[in-house]
Amino acid sequence: MSLWVVDTDPVELQPNYTEDDLQIVIKAVYKQILGNAYLMESERNQTAESLLRNRDITVRGFVRAIAKSDLYRSLFFESVSQYRFIELNCKHFLGRPPIEQAEISYHVGIYNESGYEAEIDSYLDSQEYLANFGENIVPYSRSSSTTVGIKNVGFNRTFALDRGFASSDVSSNAAILIQDLGANLPTKIKAPTSGGGTPSNRSKRFRITVRKGSSTPLYKRSNMTYEVNYQQMTQKIQSIQRMGGTIVSITEVT
Repeated sequence: MSLWVVDTDPVELQPNYTEDDLQIVIKAVYKQILGNAYLMESERNQTAESLLRNRDITVRGFVRAIAKSDLYRSLFFESVSQYRFIELNCKHFLGRPPIEQAEISYHVGIYNESGYEAEIDSYLDSQEYLANFGENIVPYSRSSSTTVGIKNVGFNRTFALDRGFASSDVSSNAAILIQDLGANLPTKIKAPTSGGGTPSNRSKRFRITVRKGSSTPLYKRSNMTYEVNYQQMTQKIQSIQRMGGTIVSITEVT
């Protein structure tokens, strides 16, 4: 059973796409940008879908249309704190959590000076977005494993924001990382809660799958796995990252 987010293959709209290909991309955009929220058929943006189908906009344009829609605004702006809004924008559009307080302050400034649409554009027009997703790749989580250009602390913060395939970003309207970012503190990994809201059994063991580091002699094979209990997890993750390993996934040992 998967404990948290694991790496997935990027979804890209190829030039000679079929209608089936298009629907896969559209579904992936809704899932990523709306934070896995349940979407009724009547809430789909048919106008933007038609523009994408007719090649009048790219996937990036479709993402922009969803991000500026009344639905996105009602879910992730009007009903949440400003910090949570920015936190989720980073997750939805850049595929990572905010890394430091300066980034939050930067986006607060954009919104205060130029408004909602400028804040959305600041992600979609950024060099980071274009370098990672370009015009036709659907944004996806980039820091569920160690990634060039993302600090190691982003790994733990990704897990704090993304609690698995069954979770939805609509479930919380309070910023999750505000204290850690404001005080420049590391983010601790916390086990997901069960349906009743009580912490998972901390006596359980978890398997960490690691891809070989590029320049360290520690990892002799292309992939290695470690089994640790909950209390050992953060220390082991930090050790793997220091040695240059890429964490592929963390799963519960059944």
